[in-house]
Amino acid sequence: MANVSPTRGDMSTHPDVSEMRTRYDRMLGGRDVALVDGPVFLLGLYCAASPWIVHYSAGQPALATHNLIIGVAIGLLALGFTAAPARMYGLSWAMCALGVWMIIAPWVVGSSPDAGVVVNNIVIGALALILGLMCAGTAAKSVPRS
Repeated sequence: MANVSPTRGDMSTHPDVSEMRTRYDRMLGGRDVALVDGPVFLLGLYCAASPWIVHYSAGQPALATHNLIIGVAIGLLALGFTAAPARMYGLSWAMCALGVWMIIAPWVVGSSPDAGVVVNNIVIGALALILGLMCAGTAAKSVPRS
C-alpha cells in the first residue's frame, strides 16, 4: 500500500526560506494596531445605525443621513486598515478629522438637536478621534526614519 501521508521535512531546508521570512516580516510589520481595526469598524457600524438606535431618524433627518454616510466612511476606513495596512495607516489622520467633525456636526447639520443626539455624536466623535490618534501614533512609530 502506498504511503498517502508522507511526513514533511524541515522548512529550514526550503530553498526560498529567507525570501519567505522577509516577506512574512514585511507583511506583519505594519500590523501593530491590528487591535484597533475591529473597534474602528464597530464604531462605524454604530455611527451608521445610531439614528435608529437613539431614535432621532424622524426628528433629525439631515443628521440621520449624515451619520449614516459618516458611519459607512469610518467602516470603509477600518476595512482599508485591515486589507492594506501599509497604505491605509497614512489615512489615520482622516479618522481624526471625522471624529472632530462628528463632535460639531449636531450643531452644523442638525436643527436644534436635543441632548441625546448631541451626547451620541460627541461620544462617537471622541472615540473616532482617540482611535484615529492611536492608529496615527502607531503608524508614525513603525515608519522607518532615514
